[in-house]
Amino acid sequence: MDPKIKYLVIRLSSIGDIVLTTPVVRCLKQQVDDAEVHFVTKEKFAGIVKANPYITKTFTLKEKLSDLLDELEKEQFDYIIDLHQNIRSNRIKSRLRIPAFSFNKLNYQKWLVVNFKVNKLPNQHIVDRYLGTLSVFDVKNDQKGLDFFIPENEQFNFQKLGGRFNDGYVAFVLAGTYYTKKLPSEKIIGICKNTDKPVLLLGGKKEQNVGDLVASEDIERIINLCGKTSLSESADLVKNARIVLTNDTGLMHIAAAYKKKILSFWGNTIPEFGMVPYLPDPVSKIMEIKNLKCRPCSKLGYEKCPKKHFRCMMEINIREVVSWIEKNF
Repeated sequence: MDPKIKYLVIRLSSIGDIVLTTPVVRCLKQQVDDAEVHFVTKEKFAGIVKANPYITKTFTLKEKLSDLLDELEKEQFDYIIDLHQNIRSNRIKSRLRIPAFSFNKLNYQKWLVVNFKVNKLPNQHIVDRYLGTLSVFDVKNDQKGLDFFIPENEQFNFQKLGGRFNDGYVAFVLAGTYYTKKLPSEKIIGICKNTDKPVLLLGGKKEQNVGDLVASEDIERIINLCGKTSLSESADLVKNARIVLTNDTGLMHIAAAYKKKILSFWGNTIPEFGMVPYLPDPVSKIMEIKNLKCRPCSKLGYEKCPKKHFRCMMEINIREVVSWIEKNF
């Protein structure tokens, strides 16, 4: 039997970023003979990785990087695919001393567009940039998009929903890492009040109060599930939605993995960073306020608008959103 060729893929965070690496894992496994793909990430994201059938073994970063390094050294990998490119991934590469192929984060180009609004970023999705690390192995993009796998015992129990939701619903994702990446509550309420479609609100505990406020507008038609479902359950709810409204967040990429019709809202970040929904349903649409001199104000986000007006989200047109819902539900 021919020995396996062992690849170690590194992506330490976050949910969305890990989902965006799935074409690398799948294409590597399916296109390279005898490839065995291992993955290293933070412990809190291990469940996402372990559910992926293309991955042989998952390694987790806990408190001490040295413990992880000892564990990885015993495995005798052949190659490293570094899709994180930071101090810790560089320490892994330095310790293992094997051929490594690293993703370029384009931090300088992002700094230019954030600080001087000079756009030198390539017109290329981050997935294609990730896949570029495999060019030496003659791995090609199979154009199948992203993957997300939900274990059977972690699916959502749809019997919890009323009969009104059996004929379809809107999944409205309120989550976002930073305030400036989230659609404001008044906009969410305005959208929900101007459509008659059933709506499920999804997010974490941070969005629970906003979800309660929105759901109070129509408790029969709007259900707040923020902070009440696991990631797998939320993914299952997205998977089974007619359409998905979402901020730039992890569930947006999960929705893209399921080829959903996605309406995404973009605040302080811009699509040019290369992280828009990847190969979703073709009717998907990006909503952003272009030509704002202050945008992008950060490559990540803030807990309040630096200019105090928050025009990038406050000027999102509710009528345009509702029109898209009515057309695509």
